Amino acid sequence: MKDINELRNEINAIDDSIASLYEKRMQIAKAIGEYKQEKKLCVGDANRERQIINRVTKEMPEDVKLYAKQVFETLFNTSKAYQTRFVEIESSAITALKNALAEGVDKFPTTACVACQGVAGAYSQIAADRLFPIADIMYFKDWDAVFKAVEKGLCDYGVLPIENSNAGSVNAVYDLMRKHNFYIVRSIKLRIQHYLLAKAGTQIGDIKEIFTHEQAVAQCSEFIRTLGDVKVTVVDNTARAAEMVADSTRTDIACISSHDCKDLYALSILEPNVQNNENNYTRFIAIAKKLKVYENARKISIMANLPHEAGSLNKVLNRFASLGLNLTKLESRPMSNTSFEFAFYFDLEACVESKEVQNLLAELDNTCDKFVFLGAYEEI
Repeated sequence: MKDINELRNEINAIDDSIASLYEKRMQIAKAIGEYKQEKKLCVGDANRERQIINRVTKEMPEDVKLYAKQVFETLFNTSKAYQTRFVEIESSAITALKNALAEGVDKFPTTACVACQGVAGAYSQIAADRLFPIADIMYFKDWDAVFKAVEKGLCDYGVLPIENSNAGSVNAVYDLMRKHNFYIVRSIKLRIQHYLLAKAGTQIGDIKEIFTHEQAVAQCSEFIRTLGDVKVTVVDNTARAAEMVADSTRTDIACISSHDCKDLYALSILEPNVQNNENNYTRFIAIAKKLKVYENARKISIMANLPHEAGSLNKVLNRFASLGLNLTKLESRPMSNTSFEFAFYFDLEACVESKEVQNLLAELDNTCDKFVFLGAYEEI
């Protein structure tokens, strides 16, 4: 038997040959990319890729074929990523994006009419005030109404929670994102500090019922368990919970709400910082009716319905990786009236003005069952 060094030397020689052949292959890929640009052809050709894999693996041992398939799929992905430097792929979504960029990249506005869910003191309102220093805020009953207010032009922007660092994604908002037409124009990570509030004179030992939002229940679960047999009633907003406590004649109830609600509703703090984790952050998005790209837009969000077949998600992820793009969020939500099919949401760090990025997005637009460009924006 050969020793390890002999075997490694043989591998090195093979690797050198592969590297040389790969360089030649990419030179030809460039020429093919230039040809496709001239003839206005798509970069991807799934049928040809299948033919190549079938041809090169035909005589291989069975226990090697699947590994070889992965190698050649990686070759295809890097080749297509390289070709995007020499082609310009068109799609309806990217045409709209280019038109928005052509209008100019402006500073983010300081003044706006903003839609928020809940009442004064809601975390959405706090996020809106951070995003828009001078905000005329309109409050709506639920998140669906916030989307509609923006779609109908009743408000310039809407602010919605999308995920929490401890409780995870706000699934209801993700589900609504499929039903409405909008664009994300900015996002913010807001530190969330929950307080147990009640009327003056109420003691923790008096509390028999707590009102709060379901996200706050998840974020404060450890503290709630320490209270023993206390009923937790879920309401549509933490600020609404504070309003209910303030308006009630009962002296045995409390709410888990923001610190702002203490003064807004004349309540007292029974316990500060009742969240499970001090590093408790919620990400909020600001949405608008019109596609607009503002300064420092280095984050992109998209939604795609991928083909219901093995490897479809992996192929998309490989395309991101081939361009060196950092995927910061991947969320899947089941699609109604389908059998185990999902819509995927992607957040990635990328420059939307990059030709390679635009081509990748256009390619996804042209090949996915459904593709939605949700926006290019700055996260603060």
